[in-house]
Amino acid sequence: MQNIADLRKSYERAELNEEASHADPLKQFEQWLNEAITAEVPEPNAMTVATVGSNLRPSTRVVLIKGFDARGIVWYTNYESRKGLELAGNPYAALQFHWVELERVVRIEGVVEKVSDAESDDYFHSRPLDSRIGAWASPQSQVISGRGVLVANAARYGAQFLLNPPRPPHWGGYRLKPDNWQFWQGRKSRLHDRLRYTLQPGGDGVEVAWVRERLAP
Repeated sequence: MQNIADLRKSYERAELNEEASHADPLKQFEQWLNEAITAEVPEPNAMTVATVGSNLRPSTRVVLIKGFDARGIVWYTNYESRKGLELAGNPYAALQFHWVELERVVRIEGVVEKVSDAESDDYFHSRPLDSRIGAWASPQSQVISGRGVLVANAARYGAQFLLNPPRPPHWGGYRLKPDNWQFWQGRKSRLHDRLRYTLQPGGDGVEVAWVRERLAP
């Protein structure tokens, strides 16, 4: 087996500078996401979500972004999963996109809230039928005796709901409202480009503003 400490890669695909980047981090994110989609990188919509439980232990998992706008970044999951329970106790979380082929990373931090029931309903009913049944069949993060439990649950709920399963009460969307963004572009000699955007709240009648700073890599 090759010594993993000897693995090396020179990052030389692109650069990220203050003059060419957007003043609004959401626009910078939209540009990079579109470029990842256009480049056909694997799973460009996959992001890591990090939460912290009441025992102060962090945990991560990969989910798929399902929407974004000025309000924040949206994904959908089981509210009774480990991440759901951790967010109920501590609503702060972090997201990370890693587009390996483009040598880019985006990190996002902020507070998380549930999306509206109407938003969750709309998205749920847009999903394929087997995914909607799966939301009922899987007691996410709970211990089960084997895969047969999932298969039996899927068959039972499929027979019960047929072609029109309703959204489970334990399933819906989350929206992370960013207050900190970081954009990382790999560069040669490990002198990477790294820009941070920090939200500066405004006073009465003053709009919030993003402060953009370069960080040492």
